[in-house]
Amino acid sequence: MDVVSVKLACELPAHLAGEMRSNHAGETGAVWIYKGILTFSQDEEVCAFAKAHLQTEQQHLAFFDEWLTRRQKSLLLPVWRLSGFLLGAIAAVGGRTWVYASIEAVETFVVAHYESQFAALDLYGDAALSQKIHQFCADEGDHRDQARSVVSQKSRCLRAWCWLVGFGSTKAVRVARKL
Repeated sequence: MDVVSVKLACELPAHLAGEMRSNHAGETGAVWIYKGILTFSQDEEVCAFAKAHLQTEQQHLAFFDEWLTRRQKSLLLPVWRLSGFLLGAIAAVGGRTWVYASIEAVETFVVAHYESQFAALDLYGDAALSQKIHQFCADEGDHRDQARSVVSQKSRCLRAWCWLVGFGSTKAVRVARKL
């Protein structure tokens, strides 16, 4: 992780500071999604998938943890941890299809969220930060695509759950940008 080449977080304009706060909150939630899956799943394939992706999410989170100042981080980190853990736990209890569908839903949202920041990052002019966010977006896209390749059909209940995951993610980002 190369935090040195990225401009100081305290120099961010307010809009980007809010985006980076929401990114940190989201990566916190992602780590805890995988922890929830690993706590409740006994499926070896799912656990291998979760362990591999947990490592990536921990790397993303470590970047934001080290780079953002304490005041720039969300005040609601305990809520994001709990929400992520519960999402992962519910998915794991639902089984393999629920895990992969949940990850697909989350990562579809996350990819769009990161992509929405690209123009502002380009205007800000920090090539190293822009490269980090692009890389994180690509990683999340890989997670989405791996999960998507496993899920062929979703029941009505699972489609409703995935909609709820996306809706909740949208609301969480709005809150995390502010708090």
